[in-house]
Amino acid sequence: MIDTTLKAISPIRRIANVVRVGTGGYRKLVTQNGMASGWAGEGAARPETGSPVFNEIVPPMGDLYTNPAASQFMLDDAAFDVEAWLANEIATEFARAEAAAFIGGTGINRPKGFLTFPTAATLDTVRPFGTLQYVASGAAGAFVAGNPQDRLVDLVQSLRSPYRQGATWVMNSKTMATVRKFKTTDGAFLWQPSLIAGNANTLLGYPVLEAEDMPDIAADSLSIAFGNFHAGYIITERAETSILRDPYTNKPFVYFYATKRVGGTVTNSEAIKLMKFAVT
Repeated sequence: MIDTTLKAISPIRRIANVVRVGTGGYRKLVTQNGMASGWAGEGAARPETGSPVFNEIVPPMGDLYTNPAASQFMLDDAAFDVEAWLANEIATEFARAEAAAFIGGTGINRPKGFLTFPTAATLDTVRPFGTLQYVASGAAGAFVAGNPQDRLVDLVQSLRSPYRQGATWVMNSKTMATVRKFKTTDGAFLWQPSLIAGNANTLLGYPVLEAEDMPDIAADSLSIAFGNFHAGYIITERAETSILRDPYTNKPFVYFYATKRVGGTVTNSEAIKLMKFAVT
């Protein structure tokens, strides 16, 4: 058996909308503001009502790859299954790399992370499509000193009711350590640990996802996300990971070339809210 250091993997894939695509040119239409309606009396004219606005979403995609090599001597003489071990390491590294991209990816030959989208403090009705709303923490690089838990409530209520069903908190462990200490005025913790194995802990009644790729609390950082990621973020993948065993290119080394095409982007900027650690 070989011991290894564990990598922190942000499981955004677990809460996002994952779609298997047939080509790299996946497109999705999202309607904004919905359909308008009106009232009329018997025999009255029915003027034209407002039509929904369509926005086209094209998730940027890229090839995630790795190309480690092992000598033929090592493969022949090792006291363990090197190829099986490499396959497991490749799977772990791919999970770590794509999870980091879903949060902070640039969108250039890789997914575009939800933290890289423009942000504004304005409401859904006036904010441009594709811009995420943030709620200020009340202090630069920290929670406001008095009743910091109130800002978490503001963040929850900034997400409209249809999206709150299925919503999840996303933050890293350092931010989580700060939030876990918050109490109500009667001394009760806002954080509620799960009493059932496998179920997520909850904050203000919503599950919490620990994602180490979220930034630490700092001035103007977007360290806490809250939203319905299944409605707000899409992950596209072309196929399962493929691995090519290549013993010919550079003898006596054997290359294990693994690749996976994956993309991602925000599909609904109303469904994900952020907390910005700033005064306003």
